[in-house]
Amino acid sequence: MVTADDVREVGLALPRTYEFFTGGRYKLKVRQIVYVGFSRDESAMGFGYPKDARDGLIESAPDTFFLPPARDLRYQWVCARLDRLDPVEMRELVVDAWRMCTPKMLHELPDLEPPAAAAWDAMDSGEWSDLTTYLHPYLHFTDGDLALRGRRNVVAHLRDHPTPKPPASVEVRDGQVYRWIR
Repeated sequence: MVTADDVREVGLALPRTYEFFTGGRYKLKVRQIVYVGFSRDESAMGFGYPKDARDGLIESAPDTFFLPPARDLRYQWVCARLDRLDPVEMRELVVDAWRMCTPKMLHELPDLEPPAAAAWDAMDSGEWSDLTTYLHPYLHFTDGDLALRGRRNVVAHLRDHPTPKPPASVEVRDGQVYRWIR
């Protein structure tokens, strides 16, 4: 038997996830995308799931899985009764829902050993002092012409050269790309 707290524990350990309370319900989100939502009494959860596969999931275990309300059928969403899920199945569903709303470069993190996932999370959140503790002291890092030795040099480079972010909005008109930031 799984509880909402078990789901939270799995979801909040995933990079970029935070919990949000709205409309009397708790939800797990990545940026503005909800990938898990709980019923008001937290006995069921809705989660991201591909539309074309949800009927098969529901048919495989109709006592466990069910469709969301009619107003939410347009979304890639399915619901499950928490007391009917086992912990392994719940973790798989939550991680797959999280993968639907994160960049592909993050998808392997839940399957890595905990220190690797924690190191990535520290880097992603800008906790550079935490990142240092996860790296080997004599780390060798190469990227094209760049070659660094030692974890402090690597962390300093990562801190001073952040990953470029895409523009807030992009519009293509007549073959021309127009970008603007809100």
